[in-house]
Amino acid sequence: MISITVTALVFGVIFLAELPDKTALAGLVLGTRYRASYVFAGVAAAFLLHVVIAVAAGSVLTLLPQQIVHAVTGVLFLGGAAMLLMKKDEDEEEVRKPADQSFWKVAGTGFMLILVAEFGDLTQIMTANLAARYDDPISVGLGAVLGLWAVAGLGIVGGKALMKRVPLRLITQIAALLMLGLGVWSLYEAVAG
Repeated sequence: MISITVTALVFGVIFLAELPDKTALAGLVLGTRYRASYVFAGVAAAFLLHVVIAVAAGSVLTLLPQQIVHAVTGVLFLGGAAMLLMKKDEDEEEVRKPADQSFWKVAGTGFMLILVAEFGDLTQIMTANLAARYDDPISVGLGAVLGLWAVAGLGIVGGKALMKRVPLRLITQIAALLMLGLGVWSLYEAVAG
């Protein structure tokens, strides 16, 4: 059974954390050079693979005693919040242009770019934490993948317009605040439980 509450929470946290990330900017660059649907197909497949790996890792953590899981995830959330707050604004990355614009070349470029850039990234670690925290791999996985896909879609289609209206620093601060709240709550449950 899918929990709408967990899915929505995970979506919000992952969406806000990924929005100021380099991969949103990479999607923007790819989207301006190639057919958006081809780029999205490759990017979406890479994000799906990352979420599966993260949820599997987080599910393994649920085998530990709950107090330890809450303490570990609390510390990791606080670390993630600190990373977001200390992160410098990232410039658009140079993306190599494939020789042809076929679906497989463009989607493959998007897939490989995200696969490499996102491995061990903050949102992948956060997804693993959330999977351990809520012990609901389907809801967490769905929320995370939808959040990542939403950011990818925004980056590919309308990233420049969004960044002109909403300061990147504000988005980063909101994501850090959410992570800080989750970290404090997790540590409270570790101590109180």
